[in-house]
Amino acid sequence: MAKLYKREKYLSRIRGFYHATDIIKVITGLRRCGKSSIMKLIAKELIKSGVQKENVIFISLQEKGYKRIKTPEKLEVAIDKLSKGVKGVKYLFIDEIQKVKGFEETLEAYREEENYSIFITGSNSYLLSGELATYLTGRYIEFEISTLTFDEYIEMKKYFALPIQEDNLALEFEKYIKEGGFPRTVLIDNNEDKQTYVRSVIKEIYDKDIKKNKKIRNRELFNTIQTYIINNFGSKTSIGSLCEYLSKTRGEPVKKDTVYRYLDILENAKIISKCKRFDMKSKKSINGQEKYFLGDLSFYFATNVDARINYGPVLENIVYNYAKSKRYQISVGQIGNLEVDFILRDMFYKYSYVQVAYTIIASEETEDREYKPLEHIKDNYPKYVLTLDYLMQSRNGILHKNIVRFISENSDF
Repeated sequence: MAKLYKREKYLSRIRGFYHATDIIKVITGLRRCGKSSIMKLIAKELIKSGVQKENVIFISLQEKGYKRIKTPEKLEVAIDKLSKGVKGVKYLFIDEIQKVKGFEETLEAYREEENYSIFITGSNSYLLSGELATYLTGRYIEFEISTLTFDEYIEMKKYFALPIQEDNLALEFEKYIKEGGFPRTVLIDNNEDKQTYVRSVIKEIYDKDIKKNKKIRNRELFNTIQTYIINNFGSKTSIGSLCEYLSKTRGEPVKKDTVYRYLDILENAKIISKCKRFDMKSKKSINGQEKYFLGDLSFYFATNVDARINYGPVLENIVYNYAKSKRYQISVGQIGNLEVDFILRDMFYKYSYVQVAYTIIASEETEDREYKPLEHIKDNYPKYVLTLDYLMQSRNGILHKNIVRFISENSDF
């Protein structure tokens, strides 16, 4: 097995279910984000822990020998052949399960035998919005894998002994912003080759996860919405205003339902992620004023001629994806006319509040703009201002942290 970087933040979540035969482990995420590698790492850990090699059954539906398996019947034949004579619990790994139409009943049959611990991957969450959810409600767990966060980017470089300027992580941070977090990109030397690879991945995602979607009835409108959202990531998005803009520029009415449906398709493909707004006074969600962040920054930098970094949305996107990778529930906070970039809630219902900015030490006005929303929050949960400053300016118990250090140290909020 090829050398693989161990993505501990995801493996640690799945380990408690390695031997669970009553629950199917569904690993989802962007194409090329590392789902197959996660499954190989799990298989490796199982064997190292004492599970016999013959008990680990690995079927990759995109590799030679299994590419022609397109039906549940053929999948069943392959599983039975590899399981024949194997005693005890079998650990069944199926990569790219959505290539088999109608796989759900077959998986449920093996799950009910209670001697298979099943792991599957899919390129996106479509497989969870269809029959799998119908057949297996309460019998599967989804583990969403993202592209590399900055801390993983640094650790992966160290793992493969790649050149890294540990005394100048700000430079590595800039590289990360422009390269994005697809794991294979880290192993490519030439910057031009990195961009070529990322563009090929993006094309694959669009070709396989977007173009074939039958819910897209107006391809031109979909492409316009896709481009708009990608180019305006991190901005407050009013669906009503977007519909008005599209209707005016196209000369024909565009319905909200259509826009929402197309945004859902982009979300299901993991290209974007919706962050809802929350009114902290009324304790209610504010519909129609969401922010959308990119599943990976390369969706913007690899597809735009202008390579300048607009640090405001870029830094928010990085912090958002980092917090999401650590399983925080995330929303944008509204306090009257003031906005808190992120309200985070962990699994123990502990909250924290985060402001993200390029700098706060440029002027008193800049400092006030970032601190005032947090100072209006009267509870005792932690409050952070994250910037690229290396001189800290904490006040009123609000913690000022450098983003590069904070994330590279895998810090919790």
